[in-house]
Amino acid sequence: MASFDAIIIGAGPGGYVCAIRAAQLGLKVAVIEGRDTLGGTCLNVGCIPSKAMLHATHSLHEAEHNFAKMGLKGKSPSVDWDQMQAYKQEVVDGNTKGIEFLFKKNKVTWIKGWASITAPGQVKVGDDLHEAKNIVIATGSEPATLPGIAVDEETVVTSTGALTLKKIPKSMVVIGAGVIGLEMGSVYARLGTEVTVVEYLDAITPGMDGEVAKNFQRILTKQGFKFILGAAVQGVDVKNGKAKVSYKLRKDDSGASLDADCVLVATGRKAFTAGLGLEALGVEMLPRGQVKTDAHFATNIKGLYAIGDAVVGPMLAHKAEDEGMALAEIMAGKAGHVNYGVIPGVVYTSPEVASVGATEEQLKEAGRAYKVGKFPFMGNARAKAVFQAEGFVKLLADATTDRILGCHIIGPAAGDLIHEVCVAMEFGASAQDLALTCHAHPTYSEAVREAALACGDGAIHA
Repeated sequence: MASFDAIIIGAGPGGYVCAIRAAQLGLKVAVIEGRDTLGGTCLNVGCIPSKAMLHATHSLHEAEHNFAKMGLKGKSPSVDWDQMQAYKQEVVDGNTKGIEFLFKKNKVTWIKGWASITAPGQVKVGDDLHEAKNIVIATGSEPATLPGIAVDEETVVTSTGALTLKKIPKSMVVIGAGVIGLEMGSVYARLGTEVTVVEYLDAITPGMDGEVAKNFQRILTKQGFKFILGAAVQGVDVKNGKAKVSYKLRKDDSGASLDADCVLVATGRKAFTAGLGLEALGVEMLPRGQVKTDAHFATNIKGLYAIGDAVVGPMLAHKAEDEGMALAEIMAGKAGHVNYGVIPGVVYTSPEVASVGATEEQLKEAGRAYKVGKFPFMGNARAKAVFQAEGFVKLLADATTDRILGCHIIGPAAGDLIHEVCVAMEFGASAQDLALTCHAHPTYSEAVREAALACGDGAIHA
């Protein structure tokens, strides 16, 4: 029986980061992973391959719509779907092999197979038993589906199947207007697919700042998206490789249907803990299937912890990574902490959408006195030069103290721009602190400074 200081179940962003940090802190660590490759959903069938596809199709869009304006004349490129898939896989392979290298470098043991926790401090993989002072559940999540919808990953797909379609569909219905649905919808819309998004709620991207969501929907509509909001999907019927999506409008209960070559079910994700033996072990669970933990990621079983998508909170790779690092510190006898108030969220469409902290709706609901500083990318020289002038930066600050409470960006490189606000919030900065910080010209980041200036005496270029 092999013995370790820590066994981590799952090699996704939470698990592998936890393992590497724990090893760096001197612990003897093993990671158990059922996939043939490391990296979990994110690297294999999630964040990374989808970004490769988004980049490829964004490049196609630029060639089709903007190259000629810049004096780059010639025929627009045709799409070699097989080569695009090969490029995507090459990106995935490079990243997963990178984690294998990091495991070897940090002396992390990779145990291949599926794990079950047979007793406190004891994990079984196949016929082998392993013991550890600490066991970490980092098993991630899986796509959530709707009743009456049979997923075959060919005609009716989750995000996993959407990444490996045999051909580009002429039409696609996306069920759910969240991040995954809109990102994958963007990929296919740019490839010429007619994309229709059906959403149960009356607005897209639930939880996003309302003003940003409204502008985001307007921009996506200009890009060719069709939206049916306030619609409850009743079922999907597949015949001869074609799908019929039936739905009812919530406002009047009227029914209708849509025909499509492909249906993407993007109705969120749920914690994946099947087969771990948690019920037999007596592990406390939450009503929605997540593992119940305390503020230090501990379950009710001594020495058993859980992080990432398996526990409550936003299902984001970077949230899992932060928890993994914090837990590694705790297991090594140090203090580990995650500031959940400063976890950014990003939608990698074009334009990108990014946010951190409170939305305007949340501040109103809390009765908080606040001020808004806004700046449009139309006033940003760099954005205009590269055909990325749609969108804006919106900074929210306390009306009395000027402390930054949140930021919401729709525009070029929003996912990168948001991080200067994250750092500012981590240090308790005011909007004036940002406004008085020199930003290089010409950069997109100047729009963030201008929004901060707009919280005071006013932006310069608006």
